[in-house]
Amino acid sequence: MKDFILAIVLFSTLIGFETAIAEPEYTRLEMEVDVEKSADELWAVAGGYCDISVWANIECEITSGDGNIGTVRVLLGGAITEVMVAKTDLSYGYTQPIKEGQFYDLYHGFMEAKPVNDSSSKLFYTLVYDVSNFPDQAAKNTDMARRRAQFDKFLLNIKMLTEK
Repeated sequence: MKDFILAIVLFSTLIGFETAIAEPEYTRLEMEVDVEKSADELWAVAGGYCDISVWANIECEITSGDGNIGTVRVLLGGAITEVMVAKTDLSYGYTQPIKEGQFYDLYHGFMEAKPVNDSSSKLFYTLVYDVSNFPDQAAKNTDMARRRAQFDKFLLNIKMLTEK
């Protein structure tokens, strides 16, 4: 087996492919907010795939799909592309595809409304991505803090919009 792997590496080198061993370091950011409305009322405000344009105040366009798994949205005039990869009645998950020439961080987001009782709910937002491209732990911590602050603000916007 060792000889086989060595042969593949040598062959790849001979034909011009660069070999690299990825050492990803995935991080998970979990955020939540209590909302004094039912989960259905909350999801009616925040659950559409382009509702992000309202609660995050950013441009969003559906470029393909019908709002179900496989739907593609572009944000900020095409700067960010996100593909829906999971969906339930009160949740959706998405990923950002590879961009040529850029570090691929396997970015995934997941947003979910959970009922607490008939008149209140919790909204959860989870991000998972690779931070191995940052030079040190301080830079990783800075990036995570920036994203957490940004998404905490989004959750508070959703709460405010839902409860008014």
